[in-house]
Amino acid sequence: MTTLLKTVNLCKSYGALRVTDGVSLDIQTGELHAIIGPNGAGKTTLINQLSGELASDSGEVHFAGKDVTRSNIQSRARHGLLRSYQITSVFDEFTVLENATLSALGAQQQAFGAWQALLQQPAALQSANEAMALAGLQHLADIKVCELAYGERRQLELVMALAAKPRFLLLDEPMAGMSVQESAAVVALLQSLKGKYTILLVEHDMNAVFALADRISVLVYGQLLVTGTPDEIRHNAEVRSVYLGDEEIDA
Repeated sequence: MTTLLKTVNLCKSYGALRVTDGVSLDIQTGELHAIIGPNGAGKTTLINQLSGELASDSGEVHFAGKDVTRSNIQSRARHGLLRSYQITSVFDEFTVLENATLSALGAQQQAFGAWQALLQQPAALQSANEAMALAGLQHLADIKVCELAYGERRQLELVMALAAKPRFLLLDEPMAGMSVQESAAVVALLQSLKGKYTILLVEHDMNAVFALADRISVLVYGQLLVTGTPDEIRHNAEVRSVYLGDEEIDA
């Protein structure tokens, strides 16, 4: 396997507070890599640094063999490094299909002259339909976004990200606020995407993380404590001490 994303001593501070502190990690092509840790560990800040939304104070980010440390969020997205919400400018009065097609159009950098021509863009429409099929949302294609339940709207965010044909997908708590049934649907979707996309997942649902991840990195006070397989992390005494505690996690 080849390394698709690599960071070297990535740091970000706010005044005297060091939020990420020398984070070095590597994520392999096709891997689903999870980042876990207590609240305030720096997980979302790290995601922001990787996506280009937040400039790092020091350190490096390499993607597909290129140094993208100084590249902005748009440049990284054009190379296929996408954070799900960054391309989800959702239009409530548009249908699910129309929103997904817009996302595909943006990724393909195509222009169109009128809203009514939106669904007459064959390449973008194909990408949108493929993404909806992956997520099992074809039955919602003609439903306006304003009529979707919360969980369906969050699934649409993933559909729009997939329609943009990412090489690497950054997901920051995609199951937050979902019901048990909605979370199960997202877990099933991510399971189906494993190996097809490279994914970095930040998520508080530990059962989902341990069911999905190929490897897990534990972030504590801005520093990487350990990286390992789910079994290695599950049985790591230090990880249990600082984060997992006595929580029972499904095998």
